[in-house]
Amino acid sequence: MDGSITRITLSDGSTRYRARYRDPGGRQHERRFARKVDAQRWLDEATSALVTQTWTAPERGRVTVADWADRWLSSQTGVKPSTLYRYGNLLRTHVLPSWGRHRLVDVTHADVAVWVAGLLTQGSAPGTVRQAHRVFSLLLGLAVRDGRIPRNPAERVPLPRVTRQEPRFLTHDEVERLADAANEDGDVIRLLAYTGLRFGEMAALRVRRIDFLRRRLTIAEAVTEVGGRLEFGTPKTHQRRTVPLPATLAESLARHCAGKQGDDLLMATASGTVLRLRNWRRAVFDPAVRTAGLSDVTPHDLRHTAASLAVASGATVKSVQRMLGHASAAMTLDVYSGLFDDDLTALADRMDAAARAAADARVGAVWARPPAETRGIGKRAGQRGGPRGDRTHNPRIKSPLLCQLS
Repeated sequence: MDGSITRITLSDGSTRYRARYRDPGGRQHERRFARKVDAQRWLDEATSALVTQTWTAPERGRVTVADWADRWLSSQTGVKPSTLYRYGNLLRTHVLPSWGRHRLVDVTHADVAVWVAGLLTQGSAPGTVRQAHRVFSLLLGLAVRDGRIPRNPAERVPLPRVTRQEPRFLTHDEVERLADAANEDGDVIRLLAYTGLRFGEMAALRVRRIDFLRRRLTIAEAVTEVGGRLEFGTPKTHQRRTVPLPATLAESLARHCAGKQGDDLLMATASGTVLRLRNWRRAVFDPAVRTAGLSDVTPHDLRHTAASLAVASGATVKSVQRMLGHASAAMTLDVYSGLFDDDLTALADRMDAAARAAADARVGAVWARPPAETRGIGKRAGQRGGPRGDRTHNPRIKSPLLCQLS
């Protein structure tokens, strides 16, 4: 890099040091300093950034975080509408009030760490803090890729730990009590509790995606409420899946299909509209929980219940993962590892039984040998006397006289 430091004298007689260099495009950049050491440090930093290809034009980082957030949010075309809506809420409530007027180039790692700690002090939940930090980090990451800042100052910031709540599992009897208390919506509760569908997947399930012959449900669509609007799209992992349908549900679901076309919704309100989680919980689910004598039960607990009942029926981790639509078996274990403790115990018992059977078979084979085969056991070729276990290194016991006396 072509760079230089020149000493200049101002009209008032004071001295300044002018540092200059040219960027890869040939444009000249310069700054003046009162001390030569400061000018050299600035020039060295620019040189290092050019060599490591982290150099950015200073003026490109002068855009404010608020302006850049609008540009970043409009570029998020690969996310679901519900995710985009949540990004916007996090920006408005947590990110922009603190960072909106800052320039991208002025955001520092230490300031981001202080901001994260401040959100916790103000009472935000750890999960909310992590989500707000993620949104801020994502928009700063785009600024790095666009050449506006050399690095992402939000990376490797200490974040609060999120404690996962223990899932609530219902028994078969509790599921039936809850379904009976829900009256006409009892089949909705049974469908959620015995298949593990997300509420949005259940609300978007259409008649043509039910295979009564093979007892399978094809989950290819989900509906969510975004800002008061219903948005239909793919399931959470963008992957369609097949879910087993218990025979006990087949007859009741067949009644719901009667008189409907293939594209009609399986479950709907009395007026035929889409079930909305918030309204359904307030009008149906919460009153049914109280009538059934239960407490601290949410609609999502029915999904946990499906996993619990599946494992109790002998399902493997992979089977539960496919049924619930998790991205990986590791995610299934993270949430439901406690359900597989009994499975591990049974595995240990089976391995122990196999080991004992092998040991018993070996002992039986030894006792079943004829005397001619067992006579030489323990001897090496050419060895006289007893087996090696009868010998000793004590010279007194090895004495022939002592052997005779004994």
